[in-house]
Amino acid sequence: MSYVSDKAAAGVLDDLDLYTGIYRQMLLIRGFEDLVQSLFLKGEVYGTTHLYSGQEAVATGVASLLEERDRAAATYRGHGHALALGVDPQKLLDELLARETGINGGRAGSMNVTSPGDRLIGSFGIVGGSIAAATGAALALKKTTGGVAVAYFGDGAMNQAYVFECLNFCQVLKLPLLFVCENNGYGEYTPFQAVTAGEIRARVEVMGVPAETIDGMSVWTVREAAAHALAHARAGKGPAFVEALTYRFVGHSRSDPGAYRPEGELDDWRTRDPITRLRAQLDAEGADAGRLDRLEQETTEELERMRERGLAAPFPTELTASEFKD
Repeated sequence: MSYVSDKAAAGVLDDLDLYTGIYRQMLLIRGFEDLVQSLFLKGEVYGTTHLYSGQEAVATGVASLLEERDRAAATYRGHGHALALGVDPQKLLDELLARETGINGGRAGSMNVTSPGDRLIGSFGIVGGSIAAATGAALALKKTTGGVAVAYFGDGAMNQAYVFECLNFCQVLKLPLLFVCENNGYGEYTPFQAVTAGEIRARVEVMGVPAETIDGMSVWTVREAAAHALAHARAGKGPAFVEALTYRFVGHSRSDPGAYRPEGELDDWRTRDPITRLRAQLDAEGADAGRLDRLEQETTEELERMRERGLAAPFPTELTASEFKD
């Protein structure tokens, strides 16, 4: 893998207010995942969890360009996707706590969150399942609102056959779908290079689908690539593909300490932290430092209030057979 330089360049942020909002969103996602992890360790979060820490630039960068008529399908590592799309963080936390006030009534858990009102057509535990769902959404959108569907998926999905079936189908019918491959270097516990031959982008380009490999730790780079890809799809030219090279700062799931990582790899990637990089860029371009500091404090306080409200919320009531039929 190769990545762009981490050096800050003046003037790369075209709208400081916009990127200040994106910074707030990224802080929320990181803080949310830290909160989920702490609650899980206390036995309050049920089922498994797959945290998005480290990959925030991808979800926030893409979502910042989506319109109300667009739709997105997330992965089982979907908390960041959901929050970036506008899912209420309190309702999302309550869902993970299995509370009645959760976004899906406390019954979806971490991997299956759905919120059509927030453009999230689903989160999928099956590797690459988001791609098939987004393909169906793209077919519907082409016939109705003219919106674009977005499929988020990991590098491991690129070795699933139906990924190519969907790519082919979308290209033949010129469906408006943005494929976003979040290549974090590992398929669960296995290094990407150990199981995947060649370059991901080459597999896509052979079908005539425009594809780009980018630095997924830079939110402004993600936004630039997503803008080009979305413009292509909105123009009726068919699907586009973005491979965002990124990294997760935590293990694959709740039970994974990440012991398979080479020594020093995590530390190296932390120097490219997308939140730290955006803050440094905002400072370099003259954003209000006091405002940014307040956002950090306000986010911390908001998450603490969310924790208290979530733990105080009621669990779902059991349904009787007759109630279920109704």
